[in-house]
Amino acid sequence: MKSLIFSFALLCSVNSFAKITLALNWKPEPEFGGFYQAQLSGYFKEQHLDVEILPGGSGTPTVQMLANDKVDFAVVSADEIILSQDRNSKNKVKALFAVYQKAPYIVMTHAERNFKNLKEVFESEGTLSIQSGLPYYQYLVKKLGKPKVHVVPYLGGVANFLSDKNFSQQGFLTTEPLSAEKAGAKVKNFLIADEGFNPYLVVVATTENNLKSHPDIVKKLLKAIDKGWQTYLKDPSQANQYMAGLNKSLNLETFKAAADIQKPLIETKGAKLGSMTAQRWDELVSQLKDLGLIKSSLKSSDLFETVAY
Repeated sequence: MKSLIFSFALLCSVNSFAKITLALNWKPEPEFGGFYQAQLSGYFKEQHLDVEILPGGSGTPTVQMLANDKVDFAVVSADEIILSQDRNSKNKVKALFAVYQKAPYIVMTHAERNFKNLKEVFESEGTLSIQSGLPYYQYLVKKLGKPKVHVVPYLGGVANFLSDKNFSQQGFLTTEPLSAEKAGAKVKNFLIADEGFNPYLVVVATTENNLKSHPDIVKKLLKAIDKGWQTYLKDPSQANQYMAGLNKSLNLETFKAAADIQKPLIETKGAKLGSMTAQRWDELVSQLKDLGLIKSSLKSSDLFETVAY
């Protein structure tokens, strides 16, 4: 199937702009702040790119959209790329730039319960709302043992959490805790990454075919994205204001708080902004294979590309 993309292959003069699409896997929120900042600051235009950012929502299948040539670039998670390649080796999706060096997946609990770690949550009375099909939940079960806590499906929001002190739930460090605290709850969060399952998140990816066919466009996009994230991390106010206009479910105060919370998960010691390592990818492949979620032993060189820009 011919890619929709890469109408930018027709670049023929210095004044030409390549039209490309970047699909997000959720609504405009601080986790995407650097992309919107690149747009607002004109960094895409500096690279002669006309980038359309496509907001997502619950269940937006960005990795499948890429593999089926529906979009040019998309935001995915590292584990989605591995699962995609295990199931479809023909049009490989490859990672290019990882925003989160530390995954913000959490289990959120009531502070009053005084849990010291996730094992105590698993062995407690009460309820844990979580998607049992998630790779990180399966990893936790393998590491911590079958939970004694009553596990129920995760339906989104924090309403049940607020009404039940014995209720814990999955979440994203920059989202559910802020909503719960705004409503008056005292929360304690446990990062899944601290238990050893730490996939790169908010990963910019494209297909191997697009990467080989249009390397200059890839470099230009990554250069603009990197600049956008550097600017956003220094001062997120402009992009937050813009995203708040697109996503009415969050107020500016929440945008600011989320931007502050995510900063240490993006800017980590010893890691360049956006960078990835073969060791991290190899470890994730091993974990997913150990859980029985993939059959093949994928090579890190097939999963991500370090592009000099």
